[in-house]
Amino acid sequence: MGLVGHGGGHEFGRAGTTAGGGAMGKRGLRAAGAGGVGIAVEPHGVPLLRRAPRRPARLPRLRRRSHPLSHPGRVFATGLNDFGQLGIGSSMTHSLDPIEVSGFHDRVVEISAGNHHSCAVTADGELFIWGKNSSGQLGLGKSAGKIVSTPRKVDYLADVRVKMVALGSDHSIAVTEEGEALSWGAAGAGRLGHGHKSSILGFAMASNEYTPRLIKNLDGIKIKRVAAGMLHSACSDEKGTVFIFGQKTEKVFGRSNDVPRPSVVEEIKFSEEVACGGYHTCVVTGINFVLRVQKSKGCTDLFCT
Repeated sequence: MGLVGHGGGHEFGRAGTTAGGGAMGKRGLRAAGAGGVGIAVEPHGVPLLRRAPRRPARLPRLRRRSHPLSHPGRVFATGLNDFGQLGIGSSMTHSLDPIEVSGFHDRVVEISAGNHHSCAVTADGELFIWGKNSSGQLGLGKSAGKIVSTPRKVDYLADVRVKMVALGSDHSIAVTEEGEALSWGAAGAGRLGHGHKSSILGFAMASNEYTPRLIKNLDGIKIKRVAAGMLHSACSDEKGTVFIFGQKTEKVFGRSNDVPRPSVVEEIKFSEEVACGGYHTCVVTGINFVLRVQKSKGCTDLFCT
């Protein structure tokens, strides 16, 4: 299949199979009693996204005719739509069936879904984004509405070609083809990587970014991949070095343990992939790695190098 993006209560992609809860149609499956299975515990093909069967080679005139849904680069969404995160420009609160998202100037090659916002990157490197915009997470500027229900091009990135975008809870992070990392949206816990600012009373604070902003601490480093969680972000460079920033642990005695600027994860080398969940991070290393187990005081710690 192509690509699939998972949000807080919605899901979108190009074609394929899926499994899990069918509530509110976020798996593209109808609820029980509505002609569907309700809860899917095994992989199910999404009926509207299945590819058309191949035509026999002995019928050349028919081979050129394909099912409309088999064309690459089209985007479909299903699930909750309470903040316009499906991008269909409708007031419906949810969709039980995959609906095509339109408004792109070229075929879509990358997609991502946050809690209540979604985005797509086209083949020519343009970024389109939609959904909830309460903290500037759409990157459309302060004049944009709190909800954008159809794909909007991020004009502030018109001078660069976007390669990949990751969407978190209320923030977004992107990497260009040149390897530059930019972030925007909610800045709490240092998840944007721009560092804290001191307020009048001397307390450290971070302000939201309503347009994409270059992460200065990564200047000169060619970033390859980015990821976004609930209150933290991560990225990896062309050498496989992993950087992480944002909330490190929960507050203890009123004090935060945030990492407001990109920090190298020394224990991990030669990373190939990095992904962030709500409050956790996963990394896939290259073929040359060693898994070391260290036991101390009855605890077992795993280090990947």
